[in-house]
Amino acid sequence: MELNEYQRMAQRTAGAGGRAHERRLMVAALGLAGEAGEFANLVKKLTAHKHFITNAELADELGDVLWYLAEAATVCGLDLDVIAYRNIEKLKERYPKGFDPERSRNRD
Repeated sequence: MELNEYQRMAQRTAGAGGRAHERRLMVAALGLAGEAGEFANLVKKLTAHKHFITNAELADELGDVLWYLAEAATVCGLDLDVIAYRNIEKLKERYPKGFDPERSRNRD
């Protein structure tokens, strides 16, 4: 599935009808932070508390993060495909030969 296709399909469950732009953006931002926190909490339980966490559980939380990311992009009038492309281009410029700890520490 392409990112833009996912973004369009996710909008079916956004329930945005009539909500103001600012409210949709606020809900998307808070939802994104909350779901990222839920993912982080599972990783904490896995690594620090030695709980058994399945990849399916991690994938479910990452899917929720993706949903809120798609909603935020839609509210801002952005396409996920374009966001992904621009991010890769930025990373290629920052790390032309792949990740380098020295370049990471001395970024301008």
